[in-house]
Amino acid sequence: MTVRRVIVVGYPAAQLLDIACVTSTLESANWFGAVPPYHVRLATPGGHAITCASGLTLHSQEALEQVKGPLDTIVVSGGIGHAAAAGNALIVAHVRRLARESRRIASVCTGAEVLAATGLLDGRRATTHWQWARDLAAKYPRVLVDPDPIFIRDGDIATSAGVTSALDLTLAFIEEDNGAQVARQVARNLVTYLQRPGNQAQMSMFTAPPPPDNSLVKRVIGHITANLDGDLTTATLAAGAGVSERHLTRLFLKHVGLTPGRFVRQARTEAAAHLLTSTSLPMAVVAAQCGFGAAETLRQAFVGRYGVSPSRYRMTQSSTMTYTPAPG
Repeated sequence: MTVRRVIVVGYPAAQLLDIACVTSTLESANWFGAVPPYHVRLATPGGHAITCASGLTLHSQEALEQVKGPLDTIVVSGGIGHAAAAGNALIVAHVRRLARESRRIASVCTGAEVLAATGLLDGRRATTHWQWARDLAAKYPRVLVDPDPIFIRDGDIATSAGVTSALDLTLAFIEEDNGAQVARQVARNLVTYLQRPGNQAQMSMFTAPPPPDNSLVKRVIGHITANLDGDLTTATLAAGAGVSERHLTRLFLKHVGLTPGRFVRQARTEAAAHLLTSTSLPMAVVAAQCGFGAAETLRQAFVGRYGVSPSRYRMTQSSTMTYTPAPG
């Protein structure tokens, strides 16, 4: 094989970043000696130019229906046009055909719906942007939709979450194909940290939308995030809010989607993740500051949330410029 042929599938109202994250990252890998080099082409229905969701126009390099295998990888982009693309018989048929002639199949963000329409995701775990996960699961009940991970590999098929998770997925492909050193060089060239592990949650208290306008829930959440090392049992939180435990739990489930106990555990775990990647504090200190009490308790919560140990997470995600906060 003299080149790794990669086809990125685009369509009207595709997300430009979904396409660019893949193409630019693979181009960068070629600069750093990917062997064999990646030969990346954008394919669209009829070979027509597409207007992306941002309003910019991309010229196609291939007509999707004329692409022939074998291919190394086919990547289906996402975007607000994904539902129309999934309902387009030509796109679905040719993605299914090319998948049979590809070593590796992938989707970015809502491109997962196009893969689902082909039947390729039936019986497989898959992810997509968290805002669209419920819709995907409802439309394609045979797909095992998991809205949490940044990307999922299930056999020769990979699906990724929203937009820039394409960067993480593509870096993972580069490491798989060329080794960690090339992937590290690409990450440095793109001014991004080493790729996040695919099982890292795509939503967190730092990126999730705020809870609906409920003053009591907001007040309790504010208390939790400001006092992670304190007594945050549901009983204590309810007493502080002047309501019963049952009522507080009902409010949290309605406005947050989690029980108070699960929200506390999630907030503590995510705060620990932030400290692990931004400081050089010892593990026991991170655990204490985030309310876990012991490093082992932190480890159990971390593995449950992210699928990796805190030490592994720190090693793969830390900036080289860590700092230790001054006492007090």
